Amino acid sequence: MNIPNNLYIPIILIAIAIAVFSNFGSTVAVIEHFTFTKISISSSGFLYTSSLDQTFFEENQWWRLISPIFIHFSVAHLAFNCLWIYVLGEKIEKVDSKKIFISVIIISSICSNFLQYYWTSSSLFGGLSGVIYGLLGFCMILEMESKYDRYGLPPALYLFMIAWLILGFIGVLDLFGFGKVANFAHLGGLVSGIMFAMIYKNFMKKFY
Repeated sequence: MNIPNNLYIPIILIAIAIAVFSNFGSTVAVIEHFTFTKISISSSGFLYTSSLDQTFFEENQWWRLISPIFIHFSVAHLAFNCLWIYVLGEKIEKVDSKKIFISVIIISSICSNFLQYYWTSSSLFGGLSGVIYGLLGFCMILEMESKYDRYGLPPALYLFMIAWLILGFIGVLDLFGFGKVANFAHLGGLVSGIMFAMIYKNFMKKFY
């Protein structure tokens, strides 16, 4: 099966379209189709959230495992995430393959979204940052064993990624006005990206 080039482009375009049509997450009628579990607003204005069983096993809305990555809540949030999807997507597609890039996207999406929901019990989160952590975790592991500059990413970027994660968990980012940060999504993305990289380099690399 032929996979189109530049898979990061449609990901970016979908994120931009949803941000625009949802007015950056403020229009519930739009984002309700993309949240991790199904949400709805009653006629009296109350917000209702379906359970995991209702969403996935009763109504079979399995796309929600991935779809929260396309929700963004500000211009800065969207621009920052789209920039890194472009940078990392281009590098991974070129060095590894399109299949590997989309595999990391799917796996890190599911892991980051599930972990964020599991620890917060809230479906009102979103963004590509968990996926970005997955891509960076993937790159970091393969870069560590490479004898050359595999992706052209500065080592300081990986240190910054870890530091930013720690700062989010201890609440420093909230103090400086970065808003509500999906820390568990970042952690889930990072861990899944690292684990996929280890599986890839030890068992899958010969097939690509």
